[in-house]
Amino acid sequence: MTVGPATARPTELLSLEHALAKMLDGLAPLESEEVALDAALGRVLAAPLRSLVTAPPFDNSAMDGYAVRAVDVAAAARQQPLSLPVIDESAAGRPASENVVAGTAIRILTGAPLPGGADAVVPLEDTDAHQRDGAAALETIAVLQPARPGAHVRRAGSDLRAGEPLLAAGAVLTPAALAVAAAGGHARLAVQRRPRVAVLATGNELVAPGEPLGEAEIYDSNTVGLLGQARRMGAEARSLGIAGDAVESVVSLLAPALDWADVAVVSGGVSVGVHDVVKDAFARLGRIELWRVAVQPGKPLAFGRAARPAGVREPLLFGLPGNPVSSLVTFELFVRPVLRRLAGHADPLARDIVRARLADDVSKAAGRRAFLRVRLSPAADGGMMATLAGGQGSHVLSALAAADGLAIVHEDVDGLPAGSEVEVIRLAGGDG
Repeated sequence: MTVGPATARPTELLSLEHALAKMLDGLAPLESEEVALDAALGRVLAAPLRSLVTAPPFDNSAMDGYAVRAVDVAAAARQQPLSLPVIDESAAGRPASENVVAGTAIRILTGAPLPGGADAVVPLEDTDAHQRDGAAALETIAVLQPARPGAHVRRAGSDLRAGEPLLAAGAVLTPAALAVAAAGGHARLAVQRRPRVAVLATGNELVAPGEPLGEAEIYDSNTVGLLGQARRMGAEARSLGIAGDAVESVVSLLAPALDWADVAVVSGGVSVGVHDVVKDAFARLGRIELWRVAVQPGKPLAFGRAARPAGVREPLLFGLPGNPVSSLVTFELFVRPVLRRLAGHADPLARDIVRARLADDVSKAAGRRAFLRVRLSPAADGGMMATLAGGQGSHVLSALAAADGLAIVHEDVDGLPAGSEVEVIRLAGGDG
């Protein structure tokens, strides 16, 4: 998705790009903090990292075998084995006390320091040692293959060198990145702080899962879904519970949380009904910067900022639709990029997008960009097929649960026939 300039009167539906541009405009990453390596997975590195050590710190063996001088085994062959006396052993953490001299070998284990005088390692399988009992105590070995200088030797500094760059600022700390940081001697890392997200559901009809349902009541599914989306992205997330359809109820639960939260996500109460009070609550707490976006599902989306003194970061306020599919989809489209920017990701709009052909005829509302819940599968020609995962109503949560992608149908068409090629945002897996 690209963000570009756009203009719209308050009564018009804003384009997705316009809405995202307003949300991201001037938004800086959160401050950095120092954390232990085992708490840094998925975080964004806040400062460049240099290696504190050289690795490997010494020449060592890449194989179990025998350290030799390459010149001494140049004529070795299976038809004419070359016999060498074994004068010592080098093991990891226990180097040999002898040096290799002309016509000798030292038994060596993987990772062990290369003894002085040696310039190559003959793998165990290129000797007769693995065919004989008591290989560790052998006094002589028969070498069956020559070894070139440097064969099976890991040179000192071939991975890391002290003082040289290790990871760049902005790097996402994957398991491999954490491993290289550890290899470089770092136990703690400076990372961008995790965004803090407060989640509030609204609606007189909502009941927490597990509680008895009364007449005309339904279970609150939005809270657990939105908390899961936030946490999957690495944010700290807290539930504020369920507010009634009154401004005072929303404000009383939301206001205290804004002393902790960077982002507040409120589901429900953002349309035009008599009980849609969230916009009024946002206005009491700060200001509304946009309302109603040309997407399907999710048109009645509100965004604003809570008032804070000059120089103090203003918590961001998201009012998402109450329909569960609309709530979860608009989180993906709008809250997710904001959380990525706050967490320090270089490209907040990055998504895993593939092209696929529709397996079904589809229709949508005029003038809005639709995000259809689909299942992706391989096509016979090697491409991908996108099949509707179920009903596309904004209340059909089961279809979203069955989907692994959102197929994009743009504003300028009211539908597409089966076989049309579309872009699909992948939903499966982690944040990516």
